Amino acid sequence: MSATAKKHQPTETRVLSYAGALLETMDGALAAHPNTFIMGQGVDDFKGIFGSTTGLADKYGAKRVFDVPLMEEGMTGIAIGASLVGDYPITTHIRADFAFLAMNQIINLASKYRYMFGGIMSCPMLIRVVVGRSWGQGAQHSQSPQATFAHYPGLTVVMPATSQAIVDMYPQIINRHPGPVVSIEHRLLYNLDFSVSDSAKPIPLTSYVAREGRDVTVVATSVMVLEAMRAVQYVSDKAGIEVEIIDLNSISHPDWDLVANSVRKTGKLV
Repeated sequence: MSATAKKHQPTETRVLSYAGALLETMDGALAAHPNTFIMGQGVDDFKGIFGSTTGLADKYGAKRVFDVPLMEEGMTGIAIGASLVGDYPITTHIRADFAFLAMNQIINLASKYRYMFGGIMSCPMLIRVVVGRSWGQGAQHSQSPQATFAHYPGLTVVMPATSQAIVDMYPQIINRHPGPVVSIEHRLLYNLDFSVSDSAKPIPLTSYVAREGRDVTVVATSVMVLEAMRAVQYVSDKAGIEVEIIDLNSISHPDWDLVANSVRKTGKLV
């Protein structure tokens, strides 16, 4: 097991919803970095992207938190240009499928600048993408494109499964990551409460052990980490089977050594 991927062990805790963690980290980024701004359809609405940007436009003004027209490619192009001159843009896609309209900017430009210019230029930015059901959305708005994004060199793709992952990873991304980072947030997580520790070892931008076990390894992502937790509690209570759960967390840069070491221990992988 790598040193950065040891089990996260919280100490003093507080309760924070997933949406609350997003709002807290967005607020923190805007407060700490005057060059940070957030844009996207609905970010200044009173609903605030399911509560993740509520009140930020009033607090920081319309120049730093602002709505955009139905122009995903144009919005992303603006974000890339701002990033290249020293700003830090955070873009939001309230449905993942809308991000497909910005693929030219994300794939052909943002992800390639470091390679095209020998590391002289980079494009630090956070692209927030929401997946998962809420109301009936139809076939065009029901996709989960993490595998698509993860196959493009230059993109870092994460799927935070808990509030802890949000409060740990987003500041790392915004403060230090050369970007661009695509974070895929599952809608079903937004209203769930989690225990969060502000003093424990941070969750890394890669895979980590969410639950230790000895009999079988389960690898999961996003909301399925929670479903796995429910299932393994059942099999533990009913059959005495102790399951180790690995939250893959990073879709583009998973810790396969962590997975392999776990499987060597348990001998089984789901």
